[in-house]
Amino acid sequence: MLNVVTWNVNSIRARLDNIVWWVENSNFDVLLLQEIKCEAQHFPMDAFANYNIVIHGQKSYNGVAILSRYPLEDITEGLPTLVDETQARYIEAVVNAPQGVARVASVYVPNGGSIGSDKYIYKLRFMEHLRNHMARLLTHEEITVIGGDYNIAPTDDDVHDPAAWHEQTLCSMAERLSLQSIFHLGYYDALRIQYPEGAGPYTWWDYRSQAWLRDEGLRIDHLLLSPLAADVMKDAGVAKQERGKDKASDHAPVWCHLEKRAGLWD
Repeated sequence: MLNVVTWNVNSIRARLDNIVWWVENSNFDVLLLQEIKCEAQHFPMDAFANYNIVIHGQKSYNGVAILSRYPLEDITEGLPTLVDETQARYIEAVVNAPQGVARVASVYVPNGGSIGSDKYIYKLRFMEHLRNHMARLLTHEEITVIGGDYNIAPTDDDVHDPAAWHEQTLCSMAERLSLQSIFHLGYYDALRIQYPEGAGPYTWWDYRSQAWLRDEGLRIDHLLLSPLAADVMKDAGVAKQERGKDKASDHAPVWCHLEKRAGLWD
C-alpha cells in the first residue's frame, strides 16, 4: 500500500511542531506540502532526517515540497510550459516504492485575489498550463497523483454557504470550469470516489469569524488520480483533527491509500 497525503501547511517553520508530531504519528509514505514559505536552504531538513525530500522553495511566499519514505527520481520543478514563472508552485517526482513506481506532484494553485483582477487572470492562466501538463502526464500510463491546494471548490456541495460564496474567488464558474477541464482529461477526485453521495469533508477553514468552530469550511485541497491510480485506491479522507490544534494551519491534511492488487500495478 502507498499512502499519499497533501497538506498546505501555511509556513513549515511556523507550524513545525505540529507537522513533526503528525509525521511521527501517522502512517504516510509520501507527503505533498504546499505554502512552505521558505527557500530550500532554510527548510528544516533535520526535522525530517528519515525522509527523502525535494523542495521548490521561495522566500516568504508559496513553496512546495515532497517528502517520501522511498527514493525520489525524475524531479521537475515548476510547470514546464510556464517558462517565465517566478513563483514556486509546482514540484513533481517519481516515487520508487517497493510496491511499484508512482508519479506524484505537489501543486499550489494561486488564490486569485478578486474576480477579474490580474491575480485572478494569472490563476486561470496557471490552471491552463497545469491542465496541459497533466494531459501529457496521462500519456505515460502511470500511477499518478497530483495533490495540492487547488484553491477551487469544485461544486456548491463543497462550500458551507453556497449563496454567500456565489461567484466569489475559489467558487466562481471560470475557476470551476478550469478544474473540470482536468477531470475531463480522465483524472479522478479521490474524496469524490470515497464520498460518492456528496463532496467529502471540508479541507480549509478561514482563521476569521470562528469558521473552524462553526465548521464553515470549503473543500479546496484535492488529490487528483490518474485512471490507474483510481483503480488501486482503497480509501481516502481528511485528517480534520489537525485543524483544531493550537497554531494550526488553516488547512487539514487530505490522504488516500493506494493498494496493489492482482492484475493492477504490476
